[in-house]
Amino acid sequence: MGLLDFLFGNKGAKINDFKSRGAIIVDVRSKAEYEGGAIPGSKNIPLQTINSKVSEIKKWNKPVILCCASGMRSGSATAVLKSNGIEAMNGGGWFSLSKKL
Repeated sequence: MGLLDFLFGNKGAKINDFKSRGAIIVDVRSKAEYEGGAIPGSKNIPLQTINSKVSEIKKWNKPVILCCASGMRSGSATAVLKSNGIEAMNGGGWFSLSKKL
């Protein structure tokens, strides 16, 4: 276990755990950014609209992995979902996340 794993947890293991339970990948970039390239099968819910989609996301009854361009917006979206009782994790940038899936 490396120092970063110790400090921040092993993201790869958490992603695999979420995937094994049917996690939904949500990309919180803008529609234009998403259309420029995204993880196949992911859902696009821009950060600005995440609050209005909480009840819809709860109905999925699945863990959620959030991503964006760098991990900043997905970090904000993760906090919103967690504060609403949704099991969520910040997957970081969509391109690096796609390599871990």
